[in-house]
Amino acid sequence: MADAPDDRDWAVVQARLNTFLRARGARPELIDDVIQETLVRLLTISREKEIASIFALGFRIAENLLIDQYRGEARLAGEPDVEWNCDRPSADRVVDSRRAMEVFQRCLNNMPPLRREVLVRRRVRQETCRTIADDLSMSAKAVEKHITRGLIDLRRAMDKAGIDPTGWSE
Repeated sequence: MADAPDDRDWAVVQARLNTFLRARGARPELIDDVIQETLVRLLTISREKEIASIFALGFRIAENLLIDQYRGEARLAGEPDVEWNCDRPSADRVVDSRRAMEVFQRCLNNMPPLRREVLVRRRVRQETCRTIADDLSMSAKAVEKHITRGLIDLRRAMDKAGIDPTGWSE
């Protein structure tokens, strides 16, 4: 074995691997890692069996490690898979919506009963002001006034809680 180094020649193997990897165009930040892994593998193999050419085997190991590294990076560098996108709202959005519902419900519960009933019938059940007025024996103007006050109460409660009520108005 003409090129088989003894225990003191690992520095020579390291230097040749460095030259080999640079000639292959390996990125400088990868070279030390690939050399280290190659030397570990060469030492492990040399303890188990005799190596005919330490340089040939070292170059082959280093080249394969370099190829594996580039393949791994290529897999990670691709565009994110569209199927990974989710149509569901984000966790933050769900938490914010739940908080807004709690504030809304608390405000609704604190309203005078007549105002709450008028507001729910108009905004939730989509009943006309005339129908509500007729059922509750009041004028349509009074129904509109209850709705306006109810919406003002809700807006104030949301503002006080720091919740943006954008898009809540008709």
